[in-house]
Amino acid sequence: MDVNERIQSQLSAAPVVLFMKGTPDFPQCGFSAQAVSALRACGARFHAVNIFEDPELREALKRLSNWPTYPQLYVKGELLGGCDITLEMFRSGELQTALTEAGAVG
Repeated sequence: MDVNERIQSQLSAAPVVLFMKGTPDFPQCGFSAQAVSALRACGARFHAVNIFEDPELREALKRLSNWPTYPQLYVKGELLGGCDITLEMFRSGELQTALTEAGAVG
């Protein structure tokens, strides 16, 4: 399976996918930790991908998404953004709405 197929496989694993540094229980950067906190505060079920475990995927996803940093939050296969956008959406209530509409809450 090539790297783009691996990315698509990860994106289809769940309605909400967070590509992050580390894992939800052991994030390896503050931005990833903040994104996880926002998702958990919304009560979301999500699939997390530790980008440190697959360097090829890490670099390919940056090119595919045209987003240079991590974490990257995807809902229904579409990039919502990184930490700043996730936190803005959380504060405004938009994140809760998007997660609920994706079937990831409840």
